[in-house]
Amino acid sequence: MTNHSIRDDYNTVRKYSEQICAPLANEDYVPQPVPFVSPPKWHLAHSTWFFETFILKQFQPGYKEYDPDFNFLFNSYYNNIGERTMRTDRGNMTRPTTEAVYAYRRHVDACMHELLERDLDQDTLSLVRLGLHHEQQHQELLVTDIKYILGHNPIFPVYKAGHNLVSSPNPETGFLTVAEGVYDIGFSGDGFCFDNELGKHKVYLHEFEISKGLVTNAEYLEFMNAGGYADFNLWLDEGWSWVNEQSVNSPMYWHKVGGEWHYFTLDGLQKVDPNAILSHVSFYEASAFAQWKQMRLPTEFEWEIASVNLDWGQRWEWTNSAYLPYPGFTKAPGAVGEYNGKFMINQMVLRGASVATSPAHSRRTYRNFFHAPERWQYTGIRLVK
Repeated sequence: MTNHSIRDDYNTVRKYSEQICAPLANEDYVPQPVPFVSPPKWHLAHSTWFFETFILKQFQPGYKEYDPDFNFLFNSYYNNIGERTMRTDRGNMTRPTTEAVYAYRRHVDACMHELLERDLDQDTLSLVRLGLHHEQQHQELLVTDIKYILGHNPIFPVYKAGHNLVSSPNPETGFLTVAEGVYDIGFSGDGFCFDNELGKHKVYLHEFEISKGLVTNAEYLEFMNAGGYADFNLWLDEGWSWVNEQSVNSPMYWHKVGGEWHYFTLDGLQKVDPNAILSHVSFYEASAFAQWKQMRLPTEFEWEIASVNLDWGQRWEWTNSAYLPYPGFTKAPGAVGEYNGKFMINQMVLRGASVATSPAHSRRTYRNFFHAPERWQYTGIRLVK
């Protein structure tokens, strides 16, 4: 890793966040309709705060923080860094203004450019690289949070014409057989990975068959039309409670209009395309659908081994694996150690990537994780038998 290459990557990543926000009106930057969605303005500021807090304050001599209030406003969950505003209050931040946040980004970028002109050691460069991958994670959240904000606006406004993101069909069909055996799992090599991918270890897998394609809208409509949301036999008990408490009867963003199913896309409200790959389903729905098909979801280990021969990357794919540490996992000291380890409870692993994932931010060993009811990400289903 060299200063020159990371300078180019820094510029590319930082510009891409602002490109995602370019179609927004000023009013779109502020709303927080639910706690798990953050306003676009907050994402832009928080990803900037990361570079200021973890890099500039540590390695740029004489650096003074841009605004003393920003550490409180834009710290997400790093207890080691200090007090922070409640997550549910992010949408209450009408101040600082959007223009002030962009000014903050310009200030930090100028200081980072100055820092990256110096001869930095590999540990510092690695921390900058972590900051870039952190921002790429927030870029995907920007896309999905913007969709949630606009998708819960009663007039279903268009984010960007022609930018549907959920129209792709499967490139392949059928099943792939994976032989029984002992396989290596986890990241190895010289490239970047998050700490939750480390701890390469062996697992034993029975022979299995995994679908080459993801579940389509047409297949899921069959499940819906067969009464899938009304048959408690298909659902995990917790999932059945969720269906009834939340009155769920379709994937997120689906609406019945004039007797036909439509879904909200970033290109506005459109008729559901039966041939397109299903999106925006929870783990509960994925599990129930697999039960209805008399199949199952893959484990994350089965997915990782099979992925060498699969076309993946359209949807984050639910697995049947709980998010747990690999053998030998250790948290880094201090705030950086809060990045992944403390979330290893009550969450399920998703593998792959999605149409919202930033360029150069996917790999076979990537372990995404969300709670079972969450479905505002571009999530999908791959079956195993």
